[in-house]
Amino acid sequence: MLNLIMLNLANNNLFGRLFDFIGGICDHGGRPRTLHLQNNNFIGGLPKSLMNCSSLKVLDLGENKLSGRIPTWIGTSLPDLVVLRLPSNLFIGRMPLQLCHLTSLQILDLSPNNITGTIPLCLSNFTAMAQKQNSDVSISYPYTSVQNIDEFSSSTSNYFDHTLVIIKGKYLEYKKTLGLVKIINLSSNRLKGEIPGEISSLSRLIGLNISKNLLSGIIPWSIGDLDRLESLDLSRNHLSGIIPPSLASLSFLSYLNLSNNNLSSRIPTGTQLQSFSGSTYSGNLYLCGLPLPKRCLGDEAIPIPSPKVGGKQEDGNIQAHASIEPLWFYTGIAFGFVSGFWGVCGLFLLKPSWRHAYYRLLDRIGDRLYVAIANNKAKLLRNFKTRCQRGL
Repeated sequence: MLNLIMLNLANNNLFGRLFDFIGGICDHGGRPRTLHLQNNNFIGGLPKSLMNCSSLKVLDLGENKLSGRIPTWIGTSLPDLVVLRLPSNLFIGRMPLQLCHLTSLQILDLSPNNITGTIPLCLSNFTAMAQKQNSDVSISYPYTSVQNIDEFSSSTSNYFDHTLVIIKGKYLEYKKTLGLVKIINLSSNRLKGEIPGEISSLSRLIGLNISKNLLSGIIPWSIGDLDRLESLDLSRNHLSGIIPPSLASLSFLSYLNLSNNNLSSRIPTGTQLQSFSGSTYSGNLYLCGLPLPKRCLGDEAIPIPSPKVGGKQEDGNIQAHASIEPLWFYTGIAFGFVSGFWGVCGLFLLKPSWRHAYYRLLDRIGDRLYVAIANNKAKLLRNFKTRCQRGL
């Protein structure tokens, strides 16, 4: 297998230990670039013999029954990896920090598994996810095919690698543009802690999915630095605080899911964020503002039409919850009262002549009111007596 470039055994019913099938594929000088073994029934851990495959660019072992911990040697022995897919397996334990050595990595998919711990801060080392330009739009390899054995004729062609990823809530397969795809998917695990702000340095990410975990804390305020982001899914965590205003500046964002968290306050105003349906923000008790039907304090009642899916309106009623007045509203009231009160009273304290004139004015107004009330009272009494005498 010295000349083997690509091995594709995907989408079969193969079962057993992975080592029994690939064995020493990289022993004795073998240098494969791609291993597609996804969607089978392989069991056990990753064989250490893969450590010798130092030229691997694509390693796809998703949709199997592989178990154990993700080996640390992936980050040190496979330095050229561009695609690492291990989704839908039974891996446990923490994400090894050695993965951060994969500076060429552009697609990382570890969902869903049983990975625990926190998201490593060193993900910012994935420098290929931050590069503004790529020299290779595709991941391809030249190969020679024999056309006529008798005449020993052959031709050289290019093999274009491909990968299936979940982005924008659906499966998409990339082939000739695979080199432009930069995605991190850590969803459906048991990750906890906060979303590291360092992830915002991966400015060329087009997809980030860390939904269905146990993450807490706030959404990083620097999330707006991911200015090429097309798909963002942070749903079903325990995130709190407000939605960062910078999120409204992501002009390429076409899929967003922040549902089922503990987010609060007003949804930032911006064409991008208001273009999504209310389900994008549902399950956050204290969120308010468009496109949710729940109004924020000071908003006028605006009827919100139900979003349409496939030409039909979505069913289900969204319960209205008591709104939580924002802190700035009360701060404004207090500031206005203090400013108005001392603006007037302060002048009277500093200007005695104004204060005396103000008091004299009040006395004159009081006297006039007293005289007017007395006259009207006397007049009413006279009219009453006159009517009584006529009645007799």
